[in-house]
Amino acid sequence: MLQRIQSFFLVLAVVGIIMLFKFPIASYTLTNPMGNGDIVSELSLTNHESRYNSENKDPMNITYIGQDQVQLSGRWVLSVIAVIIGVVALVSIFLFKNRILQMRVVACGALLNVVYLFLIFFWAINGMSGNGGYLEALQHAGYGSGAIEVNMWTPGTIIPIITLILLYLAQRAIRKDEIKVRAADRLR
Repeated sequence: MLQRIQSFFLVLAVVGIIMLFKFPIASYTLTNPMGNGDIVSELSLTNHESRYNSENKDPMNITYIGQDQVQLSGRWVLSVIAVIIGVVALVSIFLFKNRILQMRVVACGALLNVVYLFLIFFWAINGMSGNGGYLEALQHAGYGSGAIEVNMWTPGTIIPIITLILLYLAQRAIRKDEIKVRAADRLR
């Protein structure tokens, strides 16, 4: 029964979770008064190298090259939850013989996805406060002017919403199959 529509929805959900590790969750912009362009920083699930050309991390000695990553102390929680959601969706594909268990596993995956979305929006909004990030240090040092703008509508925040919809559609398709099987059993 791997050719059922719910398997297709679950495979798309797994692909979506894998794509989460490629895209940033949020981006932060600090206006640069020196006219060299805005300073942009990202919050993502994976680490990447700093794009600042400075070894001592002193805000006044940093030569800005491009984007840099926002460091959050609890970012690993987001990565772990994303991996668990992906594993749950992948495992539920192969539970087609026990539809009741498959529905419960998909429901757990959807619940974890809701928790993940809550944490994304909670940390994306509060991502710059108190973490000692470059943008905050540059802002306090007078390098940037104005407030730090948060852009939360990135692929890293849209993909979990799509994944939640796919998990819901898979749950609905599994329920329809279970109703059909029960109706066929009554006719026997």
